[in-house]
Amino acid sequence: MTGGDTPFGLTRLHDPDQAAAHTWWRDAVIYQVYPRSWADSDGDGIGDLPGITARLTHLGDLGVDALWLSPFYRSPQHDAGYDVADYRDIDPLFGSLADADELIARAHKLGLKVIVDLVPNHTSSEHPWFVEALAGAPGGPERARYIFRDGRGDGSEPPNDWRSVFGGEAWTRVIEADGRPGQWYLHLFDVTQPDLAWDNEEVRAEFVSILRYWLDRGVDGFRVDVAHGLVKAPGLPDWPHRPGGLLEVTSESPFWDQDGVHEIYREWRTVVEEYDSPERILVAEAWVRPAERAARYVRSDEFHQAFNFDFLETPWRAADLREVIAESLRAGDSVGAPATWVLSNHDVLRHASRLGLPQDGERPNGITADDPQPDAELGLRRARAATLLMLALPGGAYLYQGEELGLPEHTALDAHYREDPTFFRTSGTEVGRDGCRVPMPWAGDAPGFGFGPTGATWLPQPAVYGDLAVDQQRGVAGSTLELYREVLRLRRSLALVRGALDEVSGLGDDVVAYVVTSGEQRTLVLANLGGEAVPLPPEATVLVSSAPLDGETVPTDVTVWARLP
Repeated sequence: MTGGDTPFGLTRLHDPDQAAAHTWWRDAVIYQVYPRSWADSDGDGIGDLPGITARLTHLGDLGVDALWLSPFYRSPQHDAGYDVADYRDIDPLFGSLADADELIARAHKLGLKVIVDLVPNHTSSEHPWFVEALAGAPGGPERARYIFRDGRGDGSEPPNDWRSVFGGEAWTRVIEADGRPGQWYLHLFDVTQPDLAWDNEEVRAEFVSILRYWLDRGVDGFRVDVAHGLVKAPGLPDWPHRPGGLLEVTSESPFWDQDGVHEIYREWRTVVEEYDSPERILVAEAWVRPAERAARYVRSDEFHQAFNFDFLETPWRAADLREVIAESLRAGDSVGAPATWVLSNHDVLRHASRLGLPQDGERPNGITADDPQPDAELGLRRARAATLLMLALPGGAYLYQGEELGLPEHTALDAHYREDPTFFRTSGTEVGRDGCRVPMPWAGDAPGFGFGPTGATWLPQPAVYGDLAVDQQRGVAGSTLELYREVLRLRRSLALVRGALDEVSGLGDDVVAYVVTSGEQRTLVLANLGGEAVPLPPEATVLVSSAPLDGETVPTDVTVWARLP
């Protein structure tokens, strides 16, 4: 399939970086585990570290390279552990430090790396530092660790007009020691998550110490929460817009993607590079546009990886996907960094549901039983196709727990079960993220679908999870679980994502297609997003497809990998 002997055109998008040393993270597939929803060992209905350890063989059998653990630190759990009260201890809800050590050791024995979440933008309001800040005087060193300011006018108005990502104002006024209302503190998220002041040297030194603490315990890296948010613009100027999601030019806001964040991460990179056997990594959660600004986070002296949220947010339309893939590869190549692809995580609608919605509107932040429902069959069909496309692209990829089962969003969760602070801070106008955080189903016929020994689950599971449980799909040809296992096996055996990538033109406007050249092996990756079946080139030999083919043609919403001579 070359420009010379076929009617199709090939345009080179990406050449492998021959100068870069091949290290595990450059093309790793990393699996996100949400601890409270993975597996429960003690019967309280909440997942825990021993439960994770007991189920790690599932990840070994799946064929991933590493797991990323969402926060397990000591926390009052106002935002599912992203409100940290002690960065050096495990919340009793999840276990103990000994349990963490055992998990890390077991994962390493299975050949799995372990990435842990780090939350540096804010602490819990129950963190000792913030307790000291509330007891301290305005202008004192205790408050200098956070962003405290006097109010406007007579002090009764917030210092500026910033809004919280979770809804409502981003400022809360405190009561001073004399019992009178006093200063205000900034919380870009929940009121229980006060923002740290990253121009404070004590804050910077503390997080370097936290990095070393967990590196010394054997973790292989850190996923850094809100990596684009640590530094705020001088003077904290007004900005009356809602801060969530991907902005067209993120750095136009005074609290996202400020240039000062990069100095912090250059220091962190020097710390993790002291631990080089094996190489440890930093991963940025940075909701940043345009791609050129996002690429700055993965320069050679900063993060190793950054999630490609532009790809996650792209609708299921061929032109949009071709554009974001090409732009992402160009931006990464400009700084010598691999792309990092992702379709789902704990903050967004699962892609098996998201892709079953109309693709011409904004992604909703949660769905209720009163909302238009996703087309479950269409969503799963597209999700499988999207995954095959993603896993063929150069670089690394992240999977979210349960996507290998085709789990949909829970779209009928009653309000009284909800815990996401977004739901409460917006009075329910934004549903929030609980629907993508429902406990994993392991055994279709067991209480709680095998989540724990008592059948209890902290969030109820939809009935369809029983049919999608691990034991209902393991060994079943054509199941989503077996599709993931086969694709991950092929991805590794073909060294697919280490090759050169050419975009294929001439197959139709609704087709996204590439040829990957790795050594002597050439592989066609073709995703048909149109309404008509697309014929495969006659010289192509099918390796795997996201759904059965129609003879020698690729049906609608199907991706195929095929060997070329």
